[in-house]
Amino acid sequence: MSKSPSQQVPAVIAPGEPGRITAAILDFVSVVPDSRIDSSRDPANKARRLASRAAQRAALTAGSLALPPGPLGWLTLLPELIAIWKIQGQMVSDIAAAYGRHASLGREQMMWCLFRHTAAQAFRDLVVRMGDRLIFRRMSWGVAQRVAKQIGVKFTQRTLSKGVSRWLPVVGALGVGAYAYYDTGQVAATAIEMFESEVTIEEAADADAAATGKPRPAPKPKPKPKPKPAAKAARRVAGKLVDKAVATAARKVAGAAQKAAGKTRPKKLDPPQRG
Repeated sequence: MSKSPSQQVPAVIAPGEPGRITAAILDFVSVVPDSRIDSSRDPANKARRLASRAAQRAALTAGSLALPPGPLGWLTLLPELIAIWKIQGQMVSDIAAAYGRHASLGREQMMWCLFRHTAAQAFRDLVVRMGDRLIFRRMSWGVAQRVAKQIGVKFTQRTLSKGVSRWLPVVGALGVGAYAYYDTGQVAATAIEMFESEVTIEEAADADAAATGKPRPAPKPKPKPKPKPAAKAARRVAGKLVDKAVATAARKVAGAAQKAAGKTRPKKLDPPQRG
């Protein structure tokens, strides 16, 4: 059994610390939430219903946590962020199950669905669309940290700007709830688009090369194994036998040719005798 989403992120993260938010993102996407949704014959319609319910839950959760005024409201900024992530992460997992793609849902796809609309530049070299196909380059731990750091900076800026709404409890709560509804809808749209496309995964070495801008080094050719002494001796014996057989055959052919030439040569006539 995989860990539940509530066990994937720390409960409290200090405001204004991108490093802590980065760690929370990596912890959150490291385990995909389980889903109780069965594969649907009409996955697009099922996904829209799941998205609508999740957006309503996110709006209610965010609006409720934004009600405390002043400094007390600042303490709810990051718990609100984490709660929204849990709702959105479960929604992505359920949409994947509705499309029958839950088994292929990994860290790269989860991070893409949750944070693409927030920090699209972070995925510029890691996700490529080619027609109806999405190519994900599998992220090594170092690349995942780099992407999570860029996302963390964006969330830190947004979290600090949202802190102003805590000084206007009722009006601010309505605005925060509306934004959470919109944000969850963006996550759902990304997930539906991804699961309706063909998804290809590339290896981590390709991702590292794309992230650093350096070409992937060509694999070194494997050295040819040195022949063993017994094999060398066998080759020499075989070579001698072949040479001997060729020479014998050549002599036989030459002898047969000489015999054939002797038989076809005209006989010399005796000179006429004088009387």
